[in-house]
Amino acid sequence: MRIAEAALRSGLSVDTIRYYEKSGTVPEIRRGPDRQRRFSQENIDWLTLLYWLRETGMPMKTMHRFASLYQVGDSTICERKQVLMAHAEHLKKRRADLDRCEQLLAHKLAIYKDIEG
Repeated sequence: MRIAEAALRSGLSVDTIRYYEKSGTVPEIRRGPDRQRRFSQENIDWLTLLYWLRETGMPMKTMHRFASLYQVGDSTICERKQVLMAHAEHLKKRRADLDRCEQLLAHKLAIYKDIEG
């Protein structure tokens, strides 16, 4: 599939896909005889993963490290798992912080509701 469809399926923009490819964050994307990118399902799966990692706040430096480990092969599975586990812990803390914020806002809104009568 071509880059426009890859963008649609992965949730990334065409420009972001090109950026990820140039930075080495995406495994090699083969090209057709016309030199246009031809995305495989593996490429789409990888781009979708990158989309969600970024959406959850993973820094680009960490994403690039994860991609570099992936490209080395199965010998880095333990390290890749550690990267994802650290990110999962970050998300747990972030979720707890957001829950506390939501509680504070609910409390403040209840005060305002009482004042307004």
